[in-house]
Amino acid sequence: MSKTEELSVVQHLEELRRLLIISIISTVVMAGVSWVFTDQILQILLQPVTSTGKDIVFIGVTEAVMTKIKLAFFTGFLASLPITLWQFWGFIIPALRKLERVYFTVFVFISCLLFIGGVAFGFLVVFRLCIQFLLQYGGSQLIPMLSVGKYISFTLNFLLPFGLIFEMPLASFFLAKLGIISYRTMVKMRKMAIVVSVVIASAVVASPDIFTVLLFAAPMYLLYELSATIVRVVEWMNYRKQAGRAIDLVAPFKKLTRLRKKL
Repeated sequence: MSKTEELSVVQHLEELRRLLIISIISTVVMAGVSWVFTDQILQILLQPVTSTGKDIVFIGVTEAVMTKIKLAFFTGFLASLPITLWQFWGFIIPALRKLERVYFTVFVFISCLLFIGGVAFGFLVVFRLCIQFLLQYGGSQLIPMLSVGKYISFTLNFLLPFGLIFEMPLASFFLAKLGIISYRTMVKMRKMAIVVSVVIASAVVASPDIFTVLLFAAPMYLLYELSATIVRVVEWMNYRKQAGRAIDLVAPFKKLTRLRKKL
């Protein structure tokens, strides 16, 4: 390896170290900012339980403060995610060609939106139904005594997989563009997808209640079907491109621009 290449590798490692330091500092700073709003955030997360008339308690001396610290770092991580992704974007983008830069930029932007959308969907739709359904099991004889530490841990473990699972359609799009997966393969894997969805849901939810498991597994399988549809559309567009009948997505905008000039 030449001296120039060694220096280039050292410079890259130095840049990567700077990237990691900035990401960690931004997470810590945003966690400090989030600490100011932990009471409001906690109120929102506890709402599925408090709306049913139940209370949340803490059963250890340090449980309340440790839960707030955990929550502050979690929200700090989410708030600093654009900064972290921007740093990684700046690190990778010089090595890409022009078209790859466009794809990568779109990928980062959409993946961030999908992750936030997945967490929001999980909390606003599935999580609320899950909590209300599970609390009904107590009936009139049993009084729930939920500790805030375990409740918040359960909430975060429940919501994070939703953010990751919502990346499936985007990942399928790029894998189809690269020719790694096909629609035919995804159709053959449908039964396997159902089984995997239920197994993952059982592992993540960690509940013997089948309704809760199905509430988690159903969106996963629907996203699988959406991903299969996206793969089919990508294959159709590739077929038209190879046949010389590619769809020009920019054409309507060009036509609209010409009409405006005439007016």
